[in-house]
Amino acid sequence: MHIATVLLAATIVFAMPLRAEETMKEVAKKLNAVLAEKNLYAEHKEHELERLKALFGKRSASAEYEYEINSRLSDEYKKFQLDSAIAYARKAIPPARRTGNADYLAAAEMRLALLYSYGGKFRESESLLRRYSPQRLSQQLIPSYYETWRHFYDHYATVANLPEYTTQAYAYRDSLLAVLPDSAFDHRLIEAQVLIDARRLDEAENLLHSLARTAGHDTPRYAYAAYYLSLVHGLKGEREEEKKYCMLSAIADIKNAIRENQSFYSLAVICYQEGKIGEAFRFSQLAMEDATLSGMQFRTAQLSTFYSIINASYQEQEARTSSKLKSYLICISLLTLFLILLVAYVYRQMRKASLIKEKLATTNSRLASLNTELNEKNTLLESSNAKLSEANAVKEQYIAQFFDLCSAYIDKMEEYRKGLFKLGANKQYDMLMRKLKSTSVADNEVEELYSHFDKIFLNLYPTFVTDFNALLEEDGKIIPKKGELLNKELRIYALFRLGITDSVKIAAFLRCSLSTIYNYRTKIRNKAVCEREHFEEMVMKIGRKTH
Repeated sequence: MHIATVLLAATIVFAMPLRAEETMKEVAKKLNAVLAEKNLYAEHKEHELERLKALFGKRSASAEYEYEINSRLSDEYKKFQLDSAIAYARKAIPPARRTGNADYLAAAEMRLALLYSYGGKFRESESLLRRYSPQRLSQQLIPSYYETWRHFYDHYATVANLPEYTTQAYAYRDSLLAVLPDSAFDHRLIEAQVLIDARRLDEAENLLHSLARTAGHDTPRYAYAAYYLSLVHGLKGEREEEKKYCMLSAIADIKNAIRENQSFYSLAVICYQEGKIGEAFRFSQLAMEDATLSGMQFRTAQLSTFYSIINASYQEQEARTSSKLKSYLICISLLTLFLILLVAYVYRQMRKASLIKEKLATTNSRLASLNTELNEKNTLLESSNAKLSEANAVKEQYIAQFFDLCSAYIDKMEEYRKGLFKLGANKQYDMLMRKLKSTSVADNEVEELYSHFDKIFLNLYPTFVTDFNALLEEDGKIIPKKGELLNKELRIYALFRLGITDSVKIAAFLRCSLSTIYNYRTKIRNKAVCEREHFEEMVMKIGRKTH
């Protein structure tokens, strides 16, 4: 009893959908995302095929190797581009003959026969197949033989619109089922198809979920399992699940660049049945595009009639939409007429309101008079501000002249010291000679000059250091040492703020070389938080009052 319970639980778990948590909405979103990259998957497939073709040049082309590569290329192209698949299938036949291996030749010709049936070349396909019988083939090739005949009759019934040939396709399907190993994926898939035909839908569903789990998500085998799960749910009347698994099959087909697929066609039919003509038209176009690119004639024949119906319905829907738009246009025109009448009514009301406006005009006149007086006062205020600005300019000019005089005075003292030094050099007054060798007097005068400059400048612009550092990055801020008001870098830009922008004059005043001034200015500009070109403009605005 316990063993039976465990086995039943294991069967139920194993039969669960691969991604049961995905909702219809999530799968539809995923399909749209994959469709947006459909061409990328096709390009990836082409790159893989090119790499496979390149294998020819990597080793000597023995008959066996040439047969193997051509056969593999044909198989890879089969559901992507039929013409190329047929071409490589034909190329595989001569090396198969050269090997002397009968299985190679039979496999190559049956491969070509299968591809011919895909392309609608039924006479050529049948001619190749008639050369063989199960008695003449090895056990390994018998499944391929039955599979080829099965597809031959299936394709022929579709293209010729002769359903009676479907019975023969089923007969070969049964023969194939008998020779395939029970554990093989193809055997179990055919078994699921038989269960569907017998309307044993629950058994078919459990088996297909098991196959989907075995195949792995988004693989070609998963595309088959998901498609047949869609058929099962459709027969059960579970429309949402039918559409969801059909979309999952389409996603796997796109990711594997499989153009010979049934999923787009089925999605188009489902959407058409739901009355979603736009979506049905979109999926039918995708199905027709894949059928055309792959060269699968039986798919084109299968799609042609339905595509015509979908196209006609889509055009009819577009015509209805156009009719609705015309109706909306008429409504809009009527609304426009109503608005015109409304504007006329508003205009009449505005004429009545004009009397009120006349009364307001008197008040506005008084306000205008007050505005005139206010403007006059603003003019006086601007005049006062202009005078203040002029006074500031005079102060700045006066300070600049004062410091020029001080600088000149220091220069004279230095010249005087040099003259006395010469007297001492002539052996006059040795004591005077020792004193005059010292530059302490001039140095003290310079320091005193700078001290006076710092005090007067900061009296005029007390926030200069703070405002100046606000223009610099954190690691570039300049902080005077303890006991200093300004240092050399700050004095350069203090002189600049006073209007002394000539680097030669600044260098002369600060007793340093012109290159030193350039280096300081460049270094500081590089640390500016604003654009370098506008940094010195911003410095000139420090302490300026706006009004």
